[in-house]
Amino acid sequence: MSQRLDHSKIAPNAAKGFYAASAYLSQCGLPTVLIDLVYLRVSQINGCAYCVDLHSRDLLKHGVSVDKLVLVPVWREAGALFDARESAALAWAEVLARVDRTGAPDEDFAAVSRVFSEREVVDLTMAICLMSAFNRLGVGMRLVPQAAAAAAAAA
Repeated sequence: MSQRLDHSKIAPNAAKGFYAASAYLSQCGLPTVLIDLVYLRVSQINGCAYCVDLHSRDLLKHGVSVDKLVLVPVWREAGALFDARESAALAWAEVLARVDRTGAPDEDFAAVSRVFSEREVVDLTMAICLMSAFNRLGVGMRLVPQAAAAAAAAA
């Protein structure tokens, strides 16, 4: 696989907007690991290999165990491995990543609102939206995951 276009060089001002939103989210007060878990789950749903690779590596750097990392796609079956806030965030991420099918039902919004403040729900929702947009760039432009680039270089 090779990259189609370098969006950040071709449209730097548009890319700056994405990165500004990302910078905001890194400072919004939600835990970094929580945001990265959401980024990973949304990327898995959207099939973005570049972002799955990137956010898996980020979670490992932040001390998340491999045991927890590999269970992100099946977090509902992982018992107490994911706490109440992580579970609520992952559930909301799945609902919004599949909004074409779910319509973001009131009961799902109520569930996330039980464990997050209004501001946190908005920030979490922004993170989910941003990652969905980044995934479309990653898939559409065929961004090459670090693991794939390393394997190609070694070959």
